[in-house]
Amino acid sequence: MKKLFALLVAGSLFFASCQPKDEAQDETSPVTQETVDQLTSQLLEKHGADHEFRITRGVSQAASLWRNSDGTVEEFQTFVMEHFIADPAELDLVFDRIAHNLEFLFGHLNRISLELNRQIHEDRGPIHRIDQLFGAYSPSAHVESDFFQNKIAFIVALNFPNYSLEEKNELGAEWTPRQWGFARMGDMFTARVPASYLQEMSRISSETRLYISQYNIFAGRLLDNEGNTLFPEDMRLLAHWNVRDEIRANYGREGGLPRQEMLYNVMLRIINQDIPMQVINNAEYQWNPFTNQLFKDGQETEGQPEDLVRYQHLLNNFQALRNIDRFHPKLNTYLKRRFEADMEIPKEEVKAVFAEYASSPLLRQVGQIISQRLGRPLQPFDLWYDGFKARAGFGEGELDRITKTRYPNAAALDNDIPRILKQLGWTAADAQFLGDNIDVDAARGSGHAWGTSMRGQPAHLRTRIAADGMNYKGYNIAIHELGHNVEQVISLHKADNYLINGVPNVGFTEAIAFMFQARDMEFLNIRQTDPTAQYEAILDVFWTNYEMMGVSMLDIKVWEWLYENPEATAADLKAAVIRLAKEVWNEFYADTFGVSDVPILAIYSHMIQSPLYLMNYPYGRLIKFQLENYFKGKNFATETNRVFALGRLTPQHWMQRAVGQQISNEHIFQAAQRAIDGLNAAIP
Repeated sequence: MKKLFALLVAGSLFFASCQPKDEAQDETSPVTQETVDQLTSQLLEKHGADHEFRITRGVSQAASLWRNSDGTVEEFQTFVMEHFIADPAELDLVFDRIAHNLEFLFGHLNRISLELNRQIHEDRGPIHRIDQLFGAYSPSAHVESDFFQNKIAFIVALNFPNYSLEEKNELGAEWTPRQWGFARMGDMFTARVPASYLQEMSRISSETRLYISQYNIFAGRLLDNEGNTLFPEDMRLLAHWNVRDEIRANYGREGGLPRQEMLYNVMLRIINQDIPMQVINNAEYQWNPFTNQLFKDGQETEGQPEDLVRYQHLLNNFQALRNIDRFHPKLNTYLKRRFEADMEIPKEEVKAVFAEYASSPLLRQVGQIISQRLGRPLQPFDLWYDGFKARAGFGEGELDRITKTRYPNAAALDNDIPRILKQLGWTAADAQFLGDNIDVDAARGSGHAWGTSMRGQPAHLRTRIAADGMNYKGYNIAIHELGHNVEQVISLHKADNYLINGVPNVGFTEAIAFMFQARDMEFLNIRQTDPTAQYEAILDVFWTNYEMMGVSMLDIKVWEWLYENPEATAADLKAAVIRLAKEVWNEFYADTFGVSDVPILAIYSHMIQSPLYLMNYPYGRLIKFQLENYFKGKNFATETNRVFALGRLTPQHWMQRAVGQQISNEHIFQAAQRAIDGLNAAIP
């Protein structure tokens, strides 16, 4: 349930001048360990040893959260004796009442946040300052503090024990969905963060997301060293997503390599922050990213480098999250909270999986295959090699024509969702139900899926749609987001109880999104006839995950560095990010690409706007691969409904119940070896 709080406060900007006052000042607890021991003994005497675990854990948990402002020691004692629930029937009733009320509360707060952010998230014309302020406001920021004030939080903490990740993994195999719901209820109130700190975190998050959502590069205004433009005049690319995708799109195109090299230099300028501010989201200037020369009206002019803006946003996120560390007695850093509470996979386990993957000799073999196909040594931007994607002989231009014709606007995709889902095996009724619970909106940024927290409200699919329709890139992203939306609807409506709605972590929703995205050509009724297509598809995932393992390792290393250097400036952070990016590259990529000290892993916008989110992508692909293996020979829709109805267990228990195995690199390594052997055997 902590994830629901996080979703409701993430993403928005309150008032720029607002600074968190120290609401925790002098908020010490009057409850001593002696009082806790006395109350525990009294409750055990009253209710018996059968309730020992709940009593011991509950009294201690409630005491750790009680403050002087909540009442005296005597009032705490009275509260505990009156509100501990021993009767199982009463505990069930209280659980159901809380779950019912939380769904309506979080559901409506989520809807308010969605509406206040529409002008920022959707392509609805210019953003006014007033839109930023409304989008920045977090309507849920005071919910947690209100629940402590009215004592609901203490009733929950007293009666629903909080289990550590280790305890969940040890005990959860035998838990019913309802017992998992009780455990998730126990996750709700483990810390007490003042509302102003949450609001400040929301403000910083919104500022950063707005910065990223408007970081457009006008490709048609880029110049090479001979003064030539290489892209269509009106081409606008959002960094990093669209810039990366345009690099991908130029494999196999005539004149593609110079365009790729130009965009690669744009990325390097962004990372190094010597990109002129005048060319960001502005078509008035021409710019040579190789020499960094700036031109206006045909005359060279002086550019103002962005300098530290990118890294200041990252630093602001760190400082806002670090400000609330002290309110989390058990998980007192964002790193701990991200791995132990959100991802629920230990950090060292994650790092080990990533390092094992990125060190695989199979990747070096794939790199050699790519180099042979390109007829040249690999360059760093070949991280985004797209030649393994089989598109049945269709070029990007033809695919753009098909998708623009089929989807001239958001409504066209909205209306087509039931057909797409029926192709995957959902019945007409179920496909219509899912379609009715998903709304499609034209996005201002690259696209995202905004889930709902309440049955009866739709999830929202956002993707870029130009005036002349949805191009193939936008369509491909839209199908990815559709996978998220389908998971969001299923895991909300079909989970056993509201407290376990959702998935273990974001990697699991990324898995189904990747499964949808891999079928995008199928939904256009374009069939693949190449007998080696299955091998190509495996190596596409395998190579793509190589890139994502690196950016994820960098993301983790940057946050470890931030906690080791909490007083760092934006300049310090910039130097550290670039240095760490080169270190990761040199350890895991230099031998494959034949070049050292490349900082390209630092280009991802997620690092700036979504702290420690990137690792969900490689985990999502590993999970996707295991789900795809398990789904073979079975009905896709039936299995998707089954596994995503499991709800928010820990990853360990979800994987065991879904596919009977744990997350590992083993399965994709085996498939990659088969794919390499298969492609080599197919060569005449």
